[in-house]
Amino acid sequence: MITLHHLNNSRSQRILWLLEELKTPYDITFYERDKVTILAPKELKKIHALGKSPVITDGDITVAESGAIIEYLVQTYGKDLYPQPGSSEHRSYTYWMHYAEGSLMPQMLIKLIFDKVKNSPMPFFIKPVARMIANKVLDSYASPNIKTNLAYIEEHLSQQSWFCGDTLTGADIQMSFPLEAMIAREGGSNYPNIAAYVRKFQARPAYQKALEAGGEYDYA
Repeated sequence: MITLHHLNNSRSQRILWLLEELKTPYDITFYERDKVTILAPKELKKIHALGKSPVITDGDITVAESGAIIEYLVQTYGKDLYPQPGSSEHRSYTYWMHYAEGSLMPQMLIKLIFDKVKNSPMPFFIKPVARMIANKVLDSYASPNIKTNLAYIEEHLSQQSWFCGDTLTGADIQMSFPLEAMIAREGGSNYPNIAAYVRKFQARPAYQKALEAGGEYDYA
């Protein structure tokens, strides 16, 4: 039996969605973020040394990292979500699986961190300097890179229904988290294809079941 070690408001929500799409039996062990630090609780380190979520256990197998979990699940339990190796769809699948956390999420995390720096309590004589540094990083690096990436995704989604063609794959599961986080925080008026894509996958019955099963999730 698969067990998902699920942290509220985290990337593990997309793994829960995948499990519902696969229609394979699973259990959930719930964890709550520390209300002060907003980090995962120490109990998760009993499952994996880094103490992060998502993590799954499947018998005596433990798999961490969203991409690795998705690969394991689709290849073990749901080949319909895994394009034929050697096909153009599979090459696209491999690209987007790596792109989500390798190219897009780092820029979004940098923006999130420096936005927090700008708004965090600090001595009055330090705040102007901190804000100046944060604005410099955001204006010269993070924000332009995010815009470039979102424009690229917007164009891609103007040409096809899902990231790898006409059918849902594991790559769509992987790409879901950064895109719905972006839409939830900034809206989708500048990126109508991304906004429509997010609405489409959020309307899927399996996604809705995952929300019911997983609890608190701000980005939905």
